Amino acid sequence: MSSELDDFVQDLQNRIYDETKEAYGDVAFERWLNPLYMGSIDNPDGYGRVTGSCGDTMQIFLKFENDRIKEASFQTDGCGSSAVCGSFAAEMAIGKNPDEIVEITGKAILEKLGGLPKEDEHCAFLSAESLQEALHEYMIKQT
Repeated sequence: MSSELDDFVQDLQNRIYDETKEAYGDVAFERWLNPLYMGSIDNPDGYGRVTGSCGDTMQIFLKFENDRIKEASFQTDGCGSSAVCGSFAAEMAIGKNPDEIVEITGKAILEKLGGLPKEDEHCAFLSAESLQEALHEYMIKQT
């Protein structure tokens, strides 16, 4: 009986992976399996927290060194698409100065991912908005 259940679970997981990979593409699928830059940063130089219209909350943490992002991370209570987009927002921010961070938009995140299903595109904009909020906090601290 255990073998039948194990086979059923394995088959179900494989179908979920196949459907997710087909819907999201290779880049987003791989990041969905292994999100990078997930977690918080103690005493961040910039912190942004935004709750989207979908109810997902995204947090972005930034550490700067010589006016460039040395470290970035994210946390979300949202879906897999939110995690993928938060991961890419953090990755795209590392090494950038404030002027370059302004260019990290929802559209830029979607382009980096190769797109998402239409119903999940808002996650990229939520991530970008959280990143911009973290940058805004950093800039206020500089004045």
